[in-house]
Amino acid sequence: MTNPTEHALPANSMVESHEGDFGCSVMDLRKLMELRSSDGINQINVHYGGVMNLCSRLKTDPVEGLSGNPADLEKRKQVFGQNFIPPKKPKTFLELVWEALQDVTLIILEIAAIISLVLSFYRPPGEENKQCGLPVSSPEDEGEAEAGWIEGAAILFSVIIVVLVTAFNDWSKEKQFRGLQNRIEKEQKFSVIRNGHIIQLPVAEIVVGDIAQIKYGDLLPADGILIQGNDLKIDESSLTGESDHVKKSLERDPMLLSGTHVMEGSGRMVVTAVGINSQTGIIFTLLGASEGEEEEKKKKGKKQGVPENRNKAKTQDGVALEIQPLNSQEGIDNEEKEKKAAKLPKKEKSVLQGKLTRLAVQIGKAGLIMSAITVLILILYFVIDNFVIRRRPWLSECTPIYIQYFVKFFIIGITVLVVAVPEGLPLAVTISLAYSVKKMMKDNNLVRHLDACETMGNATAICSDKTGTLTMNRMTVVQAYIGDTHYHQIPSPDTLMPKVLDLIVNGISINSAYTSKILPPEKEGGLPRQVGNKTECALLGFVTDLKQDYHAVRNEVPEEKLYKVYTFNSVRKSMSTVIEKPSGGYRMYSKGASEIILRKCNRILDKKGEVMPFKNKDRDEMVRTVIEPMASEGLRTICIAYRDFNDGEPTWDNENEILTELTCIAVVGIEDPVRPEVPEAIAKCKRAGITVRMVTGDNINTARAIATKCGIVTPGDDFLCLEGKEFNRLIRNEKGEVEQEKLDKIWPKLRVLARSSPTDKHTLVKGIIDSTVGEQRQVVAVTGDGTNDGPALKKADVGFAMGIAGTDVAKEASDIILTDDNFTSIVKAVMWGRNVYDSISKFLQFQLTVNVVAVIVAFTGACITQDSPLKAVQMLWVNLIMDTFASLALATEPPTESLLKRRPYGRNKPLISRTMMKNILGHAVYQLTVIFFLVFAGEKFFDIDSGRKAPLHSPPSQHYTIIFNTFVLMQLFNEINSRKIHGERNVFAGIFRNLIFCAVVLGTFISQILIVEFGGKPFSCTKLTLSQWFWCLFIGIGELLWGQIISTIPTQSLKFLKEAGHGTTKEEITKDAEGLDEIDHAEMELRRGQILWFRGLNRIQTQIDVINTFQTGASFKGVLKRQTMGQHLDVKHVPSSSYVTVAPVTSPPTTSVPAAVSSPTLGNQSGQSIP
Repeated sequence: MTNPTEHALPANSMVESHEGDFGCSVMDLRKLMELRSSDGINQINVHYGGVMNLCSRLKTDPVEGLSGNPADLEKRKQVFGQNFIPPKKPKTFLELVWEALQDVTLIILEIAAIISLVLSFYRPPGEENKQCGLPVSSPEDEGEAEAGWIEGAAILFSVIIVVLVTAFNDWSKEKQFRGLQNRIEKEQKFSVIRNGHIIQLPVAEIVVGDIAQIKYGDLLPADGILIQGNDLKIDESSLTGESDHVKKSLERDPMLLSGTHVMEGSGRMVVTAVGINSQTGIIFTLLGASEGEEEEKKKKGKKQGVPENRNKAKTQDGVALEIQPLNSQEGIDNEEKEKKAAKLPKKEKSVLQGKLTRLAVQIGKAGLIMSAITVLILILYFVIDNFVIRRRPWLSECTPIYIQYFVKFFIIGITVLVVAVPEGLPLAVTISLAYSVKKMMKDNNLVRHLDACETMGNATAICSDKTGTLTMNRMTVVQAYIGDTHYHQIPSPDTLMPKVLDLIVNGISINSAYTSKILPPEKEGGLPRQVGNKTECALLGFVTDLKQDYHAVRNEVPEEKLYKVYTFNSVRKSMSTVIEKPSGGYRMYSKGASEIILRKCNRILDKKGEVMPFKNKDRDEMVRTVIEPMASEGLRTICIAYRDFNDGEPTWDNENEILTELTCIAVVGIEDPVRPEVPEAIAKCKRAGITVRMVTGDNINTARAIATKCGIVTPGDDFLCLEGKEFNRLIRNEKGEVEQEKLDKIWPKLRVLARSSPTDKHTLVKGIIDSTVGEQRQVVAVTGDGTNDGPALKKADVGFAMGIAGTDVAKEASDIILTDDNFTSIVKAVMWGRNVYDSISKFLQFQLTVNVVAVIVAFTGACITQDSPLKAVQMLWVNLIMDTFASLALATEPPTESLLKRRPYGRNKPLISRTMMKNILGHAVYQLTVIFFLVFAGEKFFDIDSGRKAPLHSPPSQHYTIIFNTFVLMQLFNEINSRKIHGERNVFAGIFRNLIFCAVVLGTFISQILIVEFGGKPFSCTKLTLSQWFWCLFIGIGELLWGQIISTIPTQSLKFLKEAGHGTTKEEITKDAEGLDEIDHAEMELRRGQILWFRGLNRIQTQIDVINTFQTGASFKGVLKRQTMGQHLDVKHVPSSSYVTVAPVTSPPTTSVPAAVSSPTLGNQSGQSIP
């Protein structure tokens, strides 16, 4: 920075020598930071004797910063705390096991198994067996009968395995989310001055007393007091809810708070409070986040409950929280929400989640009905057969035996249900998404919200920035217009007049952020490194090319001497800096977009450096001969100008009068070459049915030239390239409101939007998303890097922020961070997104075939032979192993380029297409034919004893073992068929690229051999001969041949096939969006469809509790206690009397939801969280 001022040295040496206590305590500073504006200034001046004295009390130097001595930093951390807010503790493995055990179907199975276990030890005397309708046991059956307990034990054992697998999956998923969260947090660095050098420090390393550099786009990581500021404006809406930007200055309001956003300007602050002592941290402590109580970190408060409790709060990442009544609805969902550490903003629920939830519920209902009918038929048949047809009396000593039969029937029924409910589905989604997210990191996509990955697969439009995304963001000045001469290369310094050269060098060096600089290359012979704003770096590079040194100028005029700075923002599109001239008066240097600055110039320097008048016609001439030719070559044109104020001091706040009558020094053309890989990526997007639009702040000619180089527009196409002004004129009515119909005429043809403001970007994105022109609703992805892109990034279905050039604010609002700022990474994200969708479909195709066959076999078998051909434990094996491992195998298929050769699926496309339905039913027909043949004619075919109508504890038969074995092997080979869902013939293509798949298929096959040969009584299996094994294998391999036959049948001819798993319709979406929170990830984790019913009851009960509590004024604790119990059980009894009290007071808890979206101007920044 600058040479240390006089008081720097003693302060610094004091830090080293004097390790005594600091001149103020944590509590003093906390109290100080709670004050605002004038109160704060008074307290600083009266109590601390000004900001400089406060710095010396904190033993820091306002210019040089802290010394960086480790002992001193450690001591500061001990005294003032670390800049870190402890997150809520993750759930332990045992808690997750307990949660998995809450599953309804599992509980029913456990109870049935225990009853079966207890009853199996009851043995009536032999002579009564005859009366009870049991065959008299022969001596060798005795041993078998003793083993009757095995089935119950095996079921319990299977349940334990299922629970452990589920819990392990949840645990590893949570671990991944936490890892992702930590990575996102580590990414955030901040500029701090230590020992006179500006360094980038991870936010957690900042200590009290640090001097931090703040600039446009930063998210403040700690509380502090301004030491020096230029035109600083802060958005404090996340803390105060006020959407207006607050001006900060030493005279009026120097208090800066953590979690607020810098919207304009720059400056330096001394850090006064970090971590849990900062304003954010205090609010967190109130919420109990640090203690891991009800509320959790990074959770968005849903405004609900009594209006008084709507005090706004804030988390360290700028997520708006609300302090809520403790018993609001959030309490219940917290447990689930915590599963997903990276929280979703409130968008309509992700497309895939919606489709899957509906499908799971539908299948669950069907399974429930089937299993109930199975049990009923079995019991009725048994009762009628025994007591009506055979006219046996009901003997009391036979009761346990009859109960044993009933329990057996009940277990068969439950087994049908277990097989019917596709619990592998949520697992497949989770595995697929988690796997994709992990792999996407390698492709430079840091996914912040899981569902963004899947939404990307449906994307139909991408609105991309130009600078840095499509171009390399390595800017260099290649042309210049100085003193009536257009130089097509950089001029040599001797050709310019010394005073003109001087003005250029000063105009660039002083009037640019001092954080922008050019450093020597890292490697020998490499390009110099550009740090800071790339456009400013290009201009500084221009100064260096003119053989001048910008450092010398900056040392002469340090930042403290700048009199007034008008920083760059999206409205001004220019930057100006005022300095005092040694001879008196002021000089202002300005730079900015050429057409904007030239409009404000009325003089220009000629060849000799003399000032000449510059009229409108001269300007038009210059635009035609200089600026347009530069722009049509794809150059960005920047004008440099100045103005002197010699007659006293003007009113600096009156910007319009200050920024006029400028004198133009030069216009430069800056080149930012297109990234070489971008044209190919855009061609891929076009093939994949995705429209790429370029939205840029650049001049329209530059934009069009770059768009042509990239291939966004091709010569001769009927596409629109508009400027922001023209765009607004076409889409707004007389009152200035956007009209959707007008917008619908424009956006389908629009390809380039130039000179656009962030509002234009937001309007365009919103317009495309809300449009009803096409047959499908558009799914829009947007890239952004600036603070002002926040609203557009949040509005988009998927927001991409730039990892290198992006500001903290943009990253906060985004769903995916591009770590290399490259457009090709977006195309990779599309590929992964489509792959997720396909993986789920593959798994669905496989899973539903298993379900359909198993349910029909169990049901018809039970009805005809009073026993399911597939036993409970066998079904559990099929269900658990096939589901869990198949979801792992099919969900981890790597993506291929062919995914980009088809159009996006669209939001309303059903999950199960006609082709898939054809495959499911086709394979089901094959499998059912085989199994029924084996059940009813297998014993003749293999010449073995029949296994049908076996008595209660009879030993396993070869007959039924063959059926079980064949069934599993058919599933195994069908798993290979399921790798393709679009009717491709070669199902083995790329099979060795997926090692997990190969491992799973092999592992399942080996396990099956072990079960059949050594499974014995628990698995109801007995050893098979080699020829029987070969027959089973042969029938299994038949699946592959049958698959080929199915794929020859054209899908079009099968008109009767229905699709299933449709998306939500428009009406439902609007209903959902009216303030209901989406079913979040945990809810989609709904491992079984039935849980929905219980959760509904749970919610009604909580609302009633809330109302009762408000009415009776009872303590909140009771309600809380009941809630936490409810959370664990997921089921709650609804007392019959409480419905009476619902009517009178329903409004407080429910009606305040819409209020959560309060400030429309900047993308609901107050009420809504930016995760």
